[in-house]
Amino acid sequence: MCSRFSVGMFGVGMRLRVGRRRSRRPRAWSLATKKHYAEHKEAARALVHAKLEHYNQFYNLTYNRVAIRNTRSRWGSCSSKKNLNFNYRILLLEPKLQDYLIVHELCHLQEMNHAPQFWALVAQQVPDYKACIQELRAAEKILLQP
Repeated sequence: MCSRFSVGMFGVGMRLRVGRRRSRRPRAWSLATKKHYAEHKEAARALVHAKLEHYNQFYNLTYNRVAIRNTRSRWGSCSSKKNLNFNYRILLLEPKLQDYLIVHELCHLQEMNHAPQFWALVAQQVPDYKACIQELRAAEKILLQP
C-alpha cells in the first residue's frame, strides 16, 4: 500500500498526518450468502412483480426493468431510467414492510426525491409509512449484516 503524507498549519502548530489508501476491492460474498441468494432470487422476483402490479393499479406509473439484487446496504432503488431494483431479502420482511418498500420505489418514478410531495404520494397507500421506516431500520440491522 502507498503511504500518503500531508502537512497542514493549524493555529500556531503544525500537524503531520500519515494515512494509507484503502483498497477499492469490494468484499466478496460468502458461499453461503451466494447460495441463499440463488435459492430465493426468483421467489423475491415473483413477490415484487405481484406487489408492483397490485400497487401500480392505483398509481398507474410506467417503469422499465425490475431487478432483484443482493445488496449490502439498500432495500431498493429507482434509477432516472425508471428501472426498479430490490434487495432479494425483501422476502424476509413482514408483508406491511414489503408493501412499504414497493410503494416507496414506485413513488420515486414520479418524484425522484424525498420532498413533501413524495411522502404525500407514499401516504396515499401506506398511511403509517413513518412507523414502517422505523421497523425497517430495526430489521436491516439484522437482515442486511454482511
